[in-house]
Amino acid sequence: MRHTPVLSKEVIEFLHPQTGENFVDATFGAGGHTIQILEKTGPAGRVLAIERDPKAYIASEPHKMRFGKRLILVQDDFRNLKEIAHRHSITAAEGILFDLGMSSDQLDDPKRGLSFQSSGTLDMRFDQTAGYTAQQVLDEYPVSELARIFREYGEERYARRIARAVVSARSIRRIENTQSLFDCIRRSLPQSARKTAADSARRIFQALRIEVNQELDALQSALPQAHTLLAPGGKLAVISFHSLEDRIVKRFFQEKLKGCTCPPEFPVCICGKHPQVRVLTRKPVTASEEELAANPRARSAKLRVAQKLG
Repeated sequence: MRHTPVLSKEVIEFLHPQTGENFVDATFGAGGHTIQILEKTGPAGRVLAIERDPKAYIASEPHKMRFGKRLILVQDDFRNLKEIAHRHSITAAEGILFDLGMSSDQLDDPKRGLSFQSSGTLDMRFDQTAGYTAQQVLDEYPVSELARIFREYGEERYARRIARAVVSARSIRRIENTQSLFDCIRRSLPQSARKTAADSARRIFQALRIEVNQELDALQSALPQAHTLLAPGGKLAVISFHSLEDRIVKRFFQEKLKGCTCPPEFPVCICGKHPQVRVLTRKPVTASEEELAANPRARSAKLRVAQKLG
């Protein structure tokens, strides 16, 4: 399946790229957003694009040939954004984009193990050359740790129950593929909840993926770096796909929105604090019915945008 970037029209409307401007795409993926930005910024515009997945990086070769030096593509983790930008002499970007979704190629690859729709290996790493796998998490984590990540990262009601089932099952036979994990999850649920086992499975798979890739830590680290890297008037756009990501983005924007924190009885401000952003999306932007009809995977996407003041 060809990957379609979500909310691409809305991203362009908010970022409003102009000729000669510099942008950062912190999550290049299949390049859909980057290509649109490069087409808008003309021969002098540049995009610094970051991609963690080696396979996606290799697949980007045609884009590098098409855009030449205007596309600076780096295989790295966006938690290293400040260092990457410094290395490539990007000091003030007019816009920075994070699209936190997975590509169709990643989701549909059974060797990734990101979906239980087909049987595959329990890897779940975005960069399959580094770090530990979901298989190792399931093999080694005690009940308490499994329950914690299922609860915190999956927001799963039956987190401890499923964690106990995993540890019990692995003592008899290793849970070694996505189908056997799904079966274990389903069996662990109360009879009344088994009709919606797929929902619990989605939450458990999400939790494992977040743990393996340290996704929330990376986002919390990258957002302040992105704000620093923006030029005054530059815009930070983030597309999230679940409540944990969206909450981090919302709180970050709220923190940057705060002004004076002096007690109300003070006659004048002495803290010197002032709002650092203007939030452009009062509520998160979601996909239109037209987009959902063409790309159902956009259903959970939420776009938030803030503009740097200064």
